[in-house]
Amino acid sequence: MRSTKLFTVLIAVMTLMALVSNGAAVSVHSQGATPAATAAANAPYCTADIANANQEKHLFIPVISKGFAFQFWQVVKQGAYQAAQDCGVGIDYEGPADETKIADQLDMLNTALARNPSAIVFAALDTKAALPTLQKAQDAKIPIVAFDSGVEGDIPVTTAATDSVAAGALAADHMATLIGGSGEIALVVHGQTSATAIDRSSGFVNEIKAKYPNITIVDTEYPTGGNVAPSDDATKAILTAHPNLKGIFATNEGTAEGAAQAFTELKMTPGKVVLIGFDSGKVQTDAIRSGLESGAITQNPYGIGYRAVEAAVKVLNGVSVPAKIDTGFYWYDKTNIDDPQIAAQLY
Repeated sequence: MRSTKLFTVLIAVMTLMALVSNGAAVSVHSQGATPAATAAANAPYCTADIANANQEKHLFIPVISKGFAFQFWQVVKQGAYQAAQDCGVGIDYEGPADETKIADQLDMLNTALARNPSAIVFAALDTKAALPTLQKAQDAKIPIVAFDSGVEGDIPVTTAATDSVAAGALAADHMATLIGGSGEIALVVHGQTSATAIDRSSGFVNEIKAKYPNITIVDTEYPTGGNVAPSDDATKAILTAHPNLKGIFATNEGTAEGAAQAFTELKMTPGKVVLIGFDSGKVQTDAIRSGLESGAITQNPYGIGYRAVEAAVKVLNGVSVPAKIDTGFYWYDKTNIDDPQIAAQLY
């Protein structure tokens, strides 16, 4: 049994590496680019010659994530370190203990800037709070590459991220289908300052309002840091206040785990209230397999980390990059969770 599990993990990792190399983290929306242009944009950049040249330059790129609490960030870290190895650059990867620690993240950013790095790769917990430090970096001609969460203004040379608005809209379309196009629904959102929280929730809400007039959003809760325990409490409060509720959209790993935990503790019949999550993690994938959670949107966390570091290297080598690097997303549920292309994005 153990060897079978190891083989399955190896296959998933190999598939994931192929997806990153081929730029195949499929997005469910079109950017209007031609297939040839898309293939060119996603082609691997760092060859052995480029890596050797970069090593001679002693490039150093701090990578500052939004946290370490969720496995999502550990997979992003793996992608970032693989890109660093492929491109011949040095990186440090760090983040605060959880996504409530905005001040801790700003301390990390200031420390990184003081080390006079070649570039900085940064995922903002607060889209405004980091601007003064990022402005100092820009003034010092240190390129900033954003990842996962955008930063207000034009300081980042590019942002490697999921199109969170489109991902939220896709979740809304699946919610509408699963509840039959009418009824009361609610959101459990992982923050009010994070760009991902804002974009996923607005994408969802705007899609519901534009396309599904018989669906009413009756509540939106913002549990502290999008963490599991407060998300559990928020979900229970929503279910108590709205006994006719037909669905909940939870916008990240922590909120989805907390909602699933609340459903379990309340001994809810699977499917009685549709739960749609975001990202993955064992709690979510188990809930989806059991039917307690109806489905979720998965990002490409390995690809986010890889493409962000790769973009920083390109900029340092004078190669142009687009303003946004769309790293793709998928809908998954129990019907496709074991598909190799989906499994490679899960953790």
